[in-house]
Amino acid sequence: MAAKSAPKKNLSAIKKARQDEKRKLRGQSVRAGIKTQTKKAEAALAGNSKEQIGKTLKEAISTISTAASKGIIHKNTASRKISKLAKKATAKG
Repeated sequence: MAAKSAPKKNLSAIKKARQDEKRKLRGQSVRAGIKTQTKKAEAALAGNSKEQIGKTLKEAISTISTAASKGIIHKNTASRKISKLAKKATAKG
């Protein structure tokens, strides 16, 4: 009986795994940025400076919108997060 040859490497599967790893890391970074900006906005809402609230809220909305446009988070998720922040900011004053 002939010995079995080594299985062939599926090059496209190897490349896909490489790409998936890069995308995963990029996505994690962006999601962490969203959390950071959201927490900064929440902290600003706890304070009284309207200027600071507006600035941090604008940055948070920008970060969330960018993530949605790049497909890292779903557009409805982005809308929900933005709406939640805006609602809190409006209630604050």
